[in-house]
Amino acid sequence: MKKIKIGCIGAGKRGSYMMRAILKYCENVEICAVCDLYEDRTEEAAKNVEEKTDKRPFSTLNADEIIELDDIEAVLIFSSWESHIDLAIKAMKHGKYVGVEVGGAYSLNDCFRLVQTYEETKVPCMLLENCCFGKTELTVLNMVRQGLFGEIVHCSGGYCHELREEIVGGIQDRHYRLRNYKSRNCENYPTHELGPIANVLNINRGNRMMMLSSFASKSISLEEYVKKNADKYPELEGMHFNQGDIVTTVITCADGSTITLTLDTTLPRAYSRGFTVRGTRGAYFEDNDSVFIDGEEHNKCHFSWKTQWGNAEEYRKKYNHPLWEKYGDKAREAGHDGMDYMVLKSFFESVEKKEIPPIDVYDMAAWMSITALSEESILKGGAPVAIPDFTNGKWAMYEKKDSNLIFALD
Repeated sequence: MKKIKIGCIGAGKRGSYMMRAILKYCENVEICAVCDLYEDRTEEAAKNVEEKTDKRPFSTLNADEIIELDDIEAVLIFSSWESHIDLAIKAMKHGKYVGVEVGGAYSLNDCFRLVQTYEETKVPCMLLENCCFGKTELTVLNMVRQGLFGEIVHCSGGYCHELREEIVGGIQDRHYRLRNYKSRNCENYPTHELGPIANVLNINRGNRMMMLSSFASKSISLEEYVKKNADKYPELEGMHFNQGDIVTTVITCADGSTITLTLDTTLPRAYSRGFTVRGTRGAYFEDNDSVFIDGEEHNKCHFSWKTQWGNAEEYRKKYNHPLWEKYGDKAREAGHDGMDYMVLKSFFESVEKKEIPPIDVYDMAAWMSITALSEESILKGGAPVAIPDFTNGKWAMYEKKDSNLIFALD
């Protein structure tokens, strides 16, 4: 079996996790090269590959050396947020398929450069947004495609993940979140919630995002956390964090639908992505894992609806997405709710078949741009900011026959 030869850039927490997943579950892939800015991480990554394959990969502290290797077909980028787009552009210019871990963009110019590079090189680039492949997200997408909720009017979601320890431990752990929370104030991690919503609303495929307004709460929780743990983080004493504890972003779309995104990572809470889809005939609510269908007998008692919370499981049996029907058992075995297996499989199939990946460069630019645009809106007191059309009008001319995308219109 001919294997896809890849290079991996970034061997921190996420990068090392994904490399282990590739080594264990992607039999048609060979990790030929690894890289990180830190020598110990690079060495550990090379050692892990060698232990699994009996073949030591090329290793370097310079990402350019991996991108320039002739025998590498694809590059996976797991490095810090700031480096994603520059590295992706370099890889595309060298003819390598690119898979990029999630995070927001730092400027609109970066997003336009990404799209321009693809249009000049025709080398595909995929945002590795694993939440698009979640069992719940794909089941709900299937419900939407089959008309269960009627016409979709509004969606909401959030990255609601308490990360105080990870953020303030950034110096010890060499993690980029610390410097971002210190200096920026924005929706810094929009794609976990926006990706699945964009698929539901056919963003860039018959619809597009037009305008956003973002609002940030006060920033106090991280400072309190540092004071409470002063002995553990003495180097952060007196540090002010610019990032608001809660950021709310409202987006309007060309078809009249709306989106609400919430960034909620520094206050104590349980994990949730808050995925919610509202239509003219019904809705899905992640936080109580429930489906509400207008007119169904058990949904008529609106004020006692709590008895129906958790009823989504019965709908999953009927509307399970074909991807999960086919690969669900293998995906669950791989961990992380099976999403990483699905996103890696999708990317590598695109490389193998020389096809456009299901999350393409236009999706990547649009979703990542929300970070830079939210930062601008917050600075202007929540003023509306236009969202560019990175497709240059192609979204309005989209036809299903032109695409093989998993998330395409029916």
